Amino acid sequence: MQLETYISDLLYRYECITIPEFGSFLTQRVSATIDETSNAFFPPKKILSFNEQIQKNDGLLAHYIADVEQISFEAANQKIAKRVDVLKANLTQGETLNFKNIGTLIFNSEGKIMFEPSYQVNYLTDAFGLSQFVSPSVARETYKEQVEAVEKVIPLTITAEKRKNRPYFKYAAIAVIALTLGGFIASNFYVNQIEQHNQIAQEEAYKQLDNKIQQATFSLNPLPAANLKVTKQSGIYHIVAGAFRVEENCDAKITELKALGFNARKIGVNRFGLHEVVYASYEDRLEALKALRTIKKEHNKEAWLDVRSLD
Repeated sequence: MQLETYISDLLYRYECITIPEFGSFLTQRVSATIDETSNAFFPPKKILSFNEQIQKNDGLLAHYIADVEQISFEAANQKIAKRVDVLKANLTQGETLNFKNIGTLIFNSEGKIMFEPSYQVNYLTDAFGLSQFVSPSVARETYKEQVEAVEKVIPLTITAEKRKNRPYFKYAAIAVIALTLGGFIASNFYVNQIEQHNQIAQEEAYKQLDNKIQQATFSLNPLPAANLKVTKQSGIYHIVAGAFRVEENCDAKITELKALGFNARKIGVNRFGLHEVVYASYEDRLEALKALRTIKKEHNKEAWLDVRSLD
């Protein structure tokens, strides 16, 4: 039994996944961060940890396995217990346990379990589609520093007495205001001329198009009525294939998935402004989980289940 696959599925939705009589994987949300040395921006994420003190069976993992494999709750607990016996035996022999997309576990010199998380998967669904990027450093202007350096060598001071003896300052200020007003008026006049020209050109284009339509002759042959049966997708369980900032890429992904036989569609824009595409939507949770398992195994291991009602 691939226990790590079930744990990985549950980490997207829960903060604590307990393996009875073994320990618990915990998640904690952290905000987006910036590495000032490399100018790298990292999206918000969930960081993983392991606590071997939390071993009480809360039933979450067993219920999930029972739903996916269509077995009883007791049978799922028995499978988990057998897997735990193997994991403990491997740790005792000094082996390193590798949980795919989660991390590694190993005994330290004191016989305690040490956990090293994997950073290949971000289990925070709110950050789906976001990745780290590096921004070029911003060069700050230093004109103020240069001016201060010049002032230290050549002091620039104008006292009140000097202002009185230099009336041309007043005329210079009046000239600046006049030039500003003149430029503003000229700019508005120029913009108005452009808008008037564009309106005349648009009206002329519409007139020519209307004349061509009136001169055209159409010969239409009646076609037999066609009855189309349209099936509207519904359900609150959506298997997400990806999220795209450019809607054209979103449409291309839908075309690709439909060619593979999926009922792909868009389910709207998420809080980050990304267009989300789903393989399909389901009303039954068990059916959705089965489909998700198949898709992750055969098509896209990064697919995930979004549970929400669409308006």
